Amino acid sequence: MVTWRRSGLLAVTLLLLGTACTAADTDRQRPRATPSKKAAATPFGPLVAGMPAYPSSGNAYAGAGPNMLAEPVRGDKALVYVPNTNSNNVSVIDPNTYRVVDTFPGGPEPQHVVPSYDLRTLYVASDQVPDGGLVPIDPRTGKPGAFRKLEDVYNLYFTPDGRQAIVVAEAYQRLDFYDLANWQRLRSERFPDCKGVNHMDYSADGKIMMFSCEFANRMLVLDTASLRKLREFALTETADGMPQDTRLTPDGQHFLVADMHAHGVYVFDAQATRQTGFVPTGKGAHGIYFSRDGKLAYVTNRDAGSISVLDLATLKPATTWKIPGGGSPDMGGLSADGTTLWLSGRYHNEVYALRTSDGKLLARIPVGNGPHGLTVWPQPGRYSLGHTANIR
Repeated sequence: MVTWRRSGLLAVTLLLLGTACTAADTDRQRPRATPSKKAAATPFGPLVAGMPAYPSSGNAYAGAGPNMLAEPVRGDKALVYVPNTNSNNVSVIDPNTYRVVDTFPGGPEPQHVVPSYDLRTLYVASDQVPDGGLVPIDPRTGKPGAFRKLEDVYNLYFTPDGRQAIVVAEAYQRLDFYDLANWQRLRSERFPDCKGVNHMDYSADGKIMMFSCEFANRMLVLDTASLRKLREFALTETADGMPQDTRLTPDGQHFLVADMHAHGVYVFDAQATRQTGFVPTGKGAHGIYFSRDGKLAYVTNRDAGSISVLDLATLKPATTWKIPGGGSPDMGGLSADGTTLWLSGRYHNEVYALRTSDGKLLARIPVGNGPHGLTVWPQPGRYSLGHTANIR
């Protein structure tokens, strides 16, 4: 029986910025959300300046329900983009036939495919030092553009107002902020105690950001607007913890953090002021994805070859799906209608498609070497905060 364990935590301080626009690597100007001058009042409280208001109360992902495709993405090609870290390319899958229909260069060590803030460009983020960068993909055609060299793009996020990109430069323990109009670096913030700065998410009001430090067994909490360091948490379940995906729950009341060495998910409160619990899931807990109705979380257990399904009302596991014959489910996302969960098989050079109604494996598709942060497109929602599909 899976238990819900509570544990205390440490608090220190940390810093950061926030705001993001989004433009493709073309000369054509892309539309972006119009920043509001005053913080909007919502069920989650006043929002950080420039963050779009929520369409309805109580669900941070209310704008990303089943098939709620924004007008600009409705004509985009339905494809699954898989960055293969070890073969330096991207496999493109037709989700209707479960076949690879294209392969193109993804830059040196491609890690994640990230939708832009305005959803009009997909970026392949590659982080080989010193040769990494971005490959833009036009989602209308599924074809890549010219490689743009940027330093150590392990992961990519956007500030809530859509003005700047945040490059997570993992090897340098640094966050780099870029002007999206020209990809000129505006500033950098280094966090020497955060080895392996990695995944992040925003609170429901956008005022704080929580980052995982993969190789330091800790979490950092930053003020979005001022860059002020607020808190630092030393994780407690194991001395050699490896925190990974970090996500805000749909009700905006919890941050969930998957930890590969603790084999489960840490739980923090809405503003990341304290750890409130820990949920054991499976060996190698890695990615976190939410059902389209906001009731379930799918946690990938990479080393166990399984997916734990959490009931978000109780924050307890409801069931576990084992991949037949074994596998290494890593990162991915849901289909637009929410009926299929797509995941990369990191150590098996394959991709899994699972039916969300019962966890049945629909397909396992051979791809390149070391598939990682795949993205399913198109996605419902109004704007992207980054990673493989953190869309609100």
